[in-house]
Amino acid sequence: MKKILIISIAFIQFFAIACTKDNKQDERPNIVFFVADDMTRDMFNFLPEGKGKNLTPNLDMLVNEGVIMMGQHVSATVCTPSRFNVLTGKYASRATNPDFLGRVKRNDNQRVVEWNTHIMPGEAHMANILKSEGYFTGGVGKNHVYEVEGWEKVPLKTDTAESKVMERLRLNYELTQKAYLKHGFDYADGLYYENPDFNGPMSLAVHNLDWTTESAFRFIEQSKEAPFFLYFATTLPHGPTAAHRSWNADRHIIPTGRLDKVPDVLPKPSTIPERLEKAGLPVNDKIANLLWMDDALGALIQSLKEQGKFDNTIIFFFNDHGQYAKGSVYQGATANPSVIWKSGGFKVGSFSDKLVSNVDFLPTIIDMVNAKVDTTEMDGQSFYRELEGKESNEYASMYFEIGYARGVRKGKYKYIALRYPQWVKSITAEERVEILNAYNKKLKNRGKEPNNTDPSKPFGHVQIIPGGGDAEFPATQRYPSYAVPDQLYDLEIDPGEQNNLAGKEEYREVLHEMQEELQMHMKNIPGSFGELKVE
Repeated sequence: MKKILIISIAFIQFFAIACTKDNKQDERPNIVFFVADDMTRDMFNFLPEGKGKNLTPNLDMLVNEGVIMMGQHVSATVCTPSRFNVLTGKYASRATNPDFLGRVKRNDNQRVVEWNTHIMPGEAHMANILKSEGYFTGGVGKNHVYEVEGWEKVPLKTDTAESKVMERLRLNYELTQKAYLKHGFDYADGLYYENPDFNGPMSLAVHNLDWTTESAFRFIEQSKEAPFFLYFATTLPHGPTAAHRSWNADRHIIPTGRLDKVPDVLPKPSTIPERLEKAGLPVNDKIANLLWMDDALGALIQSLKEQGKFDNTIIFFFNDHGQYAKGSVYQGATANPSVIWKSGGFKVGSFSDKLVSNVDFLPTIIDMVNAKVDTTEMDGQSFYRELEGKESNEYASMYFEIGYARGVRKGKYKYIALRYPQWVKSITAEERVEILNAYNKKLKNRGKEPNNTDPSKPFGHVQIIPGGGDAEFPATQRYPSYAVPDQLYDLEIDPGEQNNLAGKEEYREVLHEMQEELQMHMKNIPGSFGELKVE
């Protein structure tokens, strides 16, 4: 009898432990990672540049109840490598996709980070790591980072009346979905392979955020009782921004043709100008597109509430990079605040000025969900202790990379190095003319005027085009030393990086120290970089 009693007690204890374990698993937070595309600082009401200029009640709610990461930086400053950083926790120079590695030899073994760093199947990243931990994983919106085998570009000026064109578009979409599933997502829909202008024919090159949001709804419904991870990457507020191709576009249009029925998940387009006028704000495409994006965020929040999942969801709101100096490693591109929300807020309070990088998001999320994952191969470090109000690790210095430029920030100083491989240095005057003419023709096909018509202008930091590519051209105009190989700035007295100290005798030692700091970072990152790193 005593033996039976002992066995019964042991069984009860085992059952209680098992139940507790299951409950703990059920209580793990859902993760929503919401990525905006090309927001400018004046689009954020919490920043001085944008205060009161925007109607974004849902983002404002996340800001007021969550924590603003004011010290947030991005290590690579165009959309593809920035997403690579976020999802893998690694610097984009570590990409292993064939297109990226295929260019290394021509560039004197230098890794040229731009719109070419793709995550490969089997590579550890946010989706497959969380899936291995029992999460139901979903991706909607803009891809631009996952390698899609077999995808073929359909030019903007292609006629969609041709059946072969539509067949190709549908195949491209199916291949994109399959790639997501191969990369560790359980669900993938409402997808754009890239931005609308590069996704297919002009007649279909519009944003349809209603369609993407509806896809997110379906994913949340399918998650049932399992904890879920949703990667929601909008195509907004990136161009095209004109009303007929963005906030007021035909909601039937999607990258593969037309929907039979317009999604009924967001406020009607006609309400956007009405609400802006009521708020006393100007009605223009910039502010209207931002409100449309905020509507999607609000609808997502409402869906979570209706399904009883809101209070157990952590929401990250991340803009892919600073826009003022896009395609460079100036602060106008690398300094890029983010917002993190959870019910009841974080112990750190509503604001953190801790220096963190976008490579830190994955290690932080791994900590949040208590995943048993080795992060030693990642470049990022968790800042979860910071959110919990505890003492946490500080960066001795921060590393940045884009195109042919590298940068490091340490204390009050920022050092930028620009190094071109030999083939770039050998380009002739005649070749410059050919390169610029070909590029400006591409801009014309997209309905854009040329930024530069002078072939003697310096090349960009990302693209070997006189005057820089379209994305980086504004930065070429804003920074006096843009084309100078070595640049040193004191961010305390010169936050706009207008006064290059690198050539001044009194800063020679500081320059040398900062170069050594950059070399320290590059030591364990693949690729050479001029005389600063030879492989």
